Amino acid sequence: MVKNFLIIGICLVSFTIYAQNGTISPFSTFGVGDFRNNGTVENQMMGGLRLYADSIHVNLRNPAAYSKLKLTAYSANISHTEFRLEDANESQRASVTNLDYLAVGFPIARNAGIGFGLMPFSSVGFSLLSEDVNTANQNVTNVFAGEGGLNRVFLSLGYEPFKNVAIGATINYNFGTLEYERAQSIEDILFGSRDIRTSRITGFDFNYALSFTPKITKKHTLFSHIGVDTQVNLVSENSERISSFSIANGSEIEGADVDLAALGLSNTELKIPTITTIGLGYGEDKKWFVGGEYSFQALSSFSNDFLGQENVAYQDASTIAVGGFFIPDYRSISSYLKRITYRAGMRYEQTGLLVNDKEINNFGITFGFGLPLGGNFSNLNVGFELGRRGTTDAGLIEESYLKLNVGLSLNDKWFIKRKIN
Repeated sequence: MVKNFLIIGICLVSFTIYAQNGTISPFSTFGVGDFRNNGTVENQMMGGLRLYADSIHVNLRNPAAYSKLKLTAYSANISHTEFRLEDANESQRASVTNLDYLAVGFPIARNAGIGFGLMPFSSVGFSLLSEDVNTANQNVTNVFAGEGGLNRVFLSLGYEPFKNVAIGATINYNFGTLEYERAQSIEDILFGSRDIRTSRITGFDFNYALSFTPKITKKHTLFSHIGVDTQVNLVSENSERISSFSIANGSEIEGADVDLAALGLSNTELKIPTITTIGLGYGEDKKWFVGGEYSFQALSSFSNDFLGQENVAYQDASTIAVGGFFIPDYRSISSYLKRITYRAGMRYEQTGLLVNDKEINNFGITFGFGLPLGGNFSNLNVGFELGRRGTTDAGLIEESYLKLNVGLSLNDKWFIKRKIN
């Protein structure tokens, strides 16, 4: 009963959190927004590793992992991130709270499992101001703002056709709206100009996974993984409105919709390139695990014809992640601390984004705890991520962040045959 109330509560909270901006990062102005980490809190706290799979946890980044499920698993996570944004002259602080995912996974046969859920794919949320002086010695103020993002619903299937070999596939449907606004005002002029661009985006992609987990010794297992996140094919229905507005109250004075069809921009295609991941790990079941992964993406081929910017370019992206966990004694009765799962990891990400010819890279350190709930396999996961992205060179912004994750992984049994004594 308590479990059902928790799930209902999370769903109700999700309606409020999904309605808010998922980020306040200035880097969300590029591409289709700031890509969100689509792993569970357990994955995130191990540096984002996806290759590890067990019988009681959902793994959003590895569909082959569903073949391991022995119990129904409900999974959800809420995160809170504190940002410090700094350029060459000053710094500011901001924060944002998000629902990161809602997911359910359950076994459908001895060596097969299925999962489905909802999570954000990308987020846009920024407000930037720049001031300059024109040739008439008047102050010119430009305000750039954006909001929205893409959400994702998914369906996954995992199957183990041979001992220690698991395969899996996920189909994702992505949808959402991105809105970007630029407003300019000039000193001593009563009216300003405004340009609002909106993209309504939909599209599909797929994830495939192959895992090989042989026993090396009686206790120890080798974990190997290959994952392919296929090219994300998106269709964007675009609109643009240019108008003048009152400096006094911001209301529109006069405006017109741009004929994007004449420019060939009313409908555009966005193709986010394929990501390939390979991973290798080693560990003892229900005791410890350590592993590493390398991901590669040919992002240099990406472009956004409607929302592109002149000072932005893309190059191939890559990520290196390492992490693991340790459980002192999961069967301990006398010590609760011994049953806690201790996780840690780190990752270095070359995002592939170039702004003013400067690479935007991201480095993060993660750690957290899996706290057992009651006498079953359910647990509360608390995790932290400390990281830095960007640079203050070339007039850019460096972003330091501290992220707190609070997630639930609840277990139950479905499809139990009724027994009559």
